[in-house]
Amino acid sequence: MSKPNQTLGEFIIENQSDFPGSSGELSRLINSLRLAAKVVNHEVNKAGLVDIIGAYGETNVQGEDQQKLDVYANNKFIQTLTNREIVCGIASEENDDFIQIEGHKGDHQNKYVVLMDPLDGSSNIDVNVSVGTIFSIYQRVTPVGTPVQKEDFLQPGNKQVAAGYIIYGTSTMLVYTTGHGVNGFTLNPALGSWYLSHPDMKFPEEGQIYSINEGNYIHFPQGVKDYIKYCQQEEGNRPYTSRYIGSMVSDIHRNMIKGGIFMYPKSSKASEGKLRLLYECNPFAFITEQAGGKASDGFQRIMDIDPTELHQRVPFFCGSKKMVEKAEEFMANAKANPQSQEFSFSSK
Repeated sequence: MSKPNQTLGEFIIENQSDFPGSSGELSRLINSLRLAAKVVNHEVNKAGLVDIIGAYGETNVQGEDQQKLDVYANNKFIQTLTNREIVCGIASEENDDFIQIEGHKGDHQNKYVVLMDPLDGSSNIDVNVSVGTIFSIYQRVTPVGTPVQKEDFLQPGNKQVAAGYIIYGTSTMLVYTTGHGVNGFTLNPALGSWYLSHPDMKFPEEGQIYSINEGNYIHFPQGVKDYIKYCQQEEGNRPYTSRYIGSMVSDIHRNMIKGGIFMYPKSSKASEGKLRLLYECNPFAFITEQAGGKASDGFQRIMDIDPTELHQRVPFFCGSKKMVEKAEEFMANAKANPQSQEFSFSSK
């Protein structure tokens, strides 16, 4: 039961009974993430004052320019998790391969792996737009006492034991789930403590916001084009409002509070989609479902997809349940009727 002014530390201790088999490791892991988030938050907030914005001069495995703060955040989260001897492995969007962690005795006894996008939306830093960290936690599937393997990371999202995000905005929030609802904590920078500010977060069943990069409209599948036109149609509670920040954490956070749908479909420029299944889509799918929403690739549940590679990309639709279901209807209709150029809108 949440309490007024409850800190994240108190909340974690109070809810440890949700994980009787973890012996406190999962709680310590969440604690480590909150510590690293405070350090990264400090750097994000002073990014305009020092030479920590801009390109690092290298590209990551995705072929994208790495920003200096990307690299800093990646190193800080890896360093914190490694030094605290909690995880047996880490996979990051910024690294080509996963990282094995032996433990202080070199005995590979830790149970959990962390997958993360250390700084989502970092290209927005120099224009002072909110960015965020996304993380996902799994229990390893290979035997404890052996080095972590690739299969420990290539697990479907329905095997996640926890997932969350940190949004570095006008206030800094840590939002996470362990499969028992979604709770949000806001950082008090004066005290350095996180306080429960958004207990039991829920997506409204319906919303009036759609978030998609409409500049890519010409490249979208027909079903997505039809759904966008549906969103713009003046009927019932439509037209919906278009709100797209270009920072996934910010877009989905807003939609969870206000009601809406976030879409990043495949396109003729990105045939498999652009977002990463393991580092972005699975954690947000877990959070979204725990908040009463829905997450899909347009045809199937995101968390039921079996990953085949660390940096796999997929189309992504998530948000208010009825809005995602309506988008899936348009996708299914376009697939079943490939010759039709446009869906005939109904008033349903």
